[in-house]
Amino acid sequence: MKFDPQKHHRRSIRLKGYNYAQPGAYFITICTYQRQCWFGDIRDGKMYLNQIGKIVAQEWIRSCQIRPSLQLDEWVIMPNHFHGIVIITDTNTNGNPVGAHRCAPLPTPKNQPLNQSVIPQRQSRSLSSFIAGFKSAVTIRINAIRQTSNPPIWQRNYYESIVRDPDSLNPVREYIINNPKMWTDDPENTHLDSNSQQFLIDLPF
Repeated sequence: MKFDPQKHHRRSIRLKGYNYAQPGAYFITICTYQRQCWFGDIRDGKMYLNQIGKIVAQEWIRSCQIRPSLQLDEWVIMPNHFHGIVIITDTNTNGNPVGAHRCAPLPTPKNQPLNQSVIPQRQSRSLSSFIAGFKSAVTIRINAIRQTSNPPIWQRNYYESIVRDPDSLNPVREYIINNPKMWTDDPENTHLDSNSQQFLIDLPF
């Protein structure tokens, strides 16, 4: 199936009951709060990171270093969002970690009353746990510099899709690599407002 960015990252297609901790490749997109362009700018089809964008890059690379079960594939930081391919590896196999996997149900808490709702917990070593840790690390570093927690850095949640086989992986890689060249036509391309401009000016870099 041809990679369609409108389908695969403009909305979440998270599969109900799918175990996002199992081995496989995942294409993820994370957007900034209110799509504000905080990470740099694009000139002549090339992304130029500012100091905030460099923090994002450093923490993305560091995320893999502290999580041996993860591999980072192609990724790109855009002015107001981030694209990346994350591969969760299976240390018990020697094969390609990319592939289609059957949906595995999430574990059900033991001794849970049938009429009592339970707040869902992130599964250890899952995709959501990894993204939460990455976003938190970036936010902590930036907030320490600007000495405030307002406005937030990231929008809530993220977008993801499962890369089901090696043939599907290359089109996603090409989309990520070419994303800066397509910025003028990107639906995420919004003009900097006064708040985002002031935010950049006030940072003591």
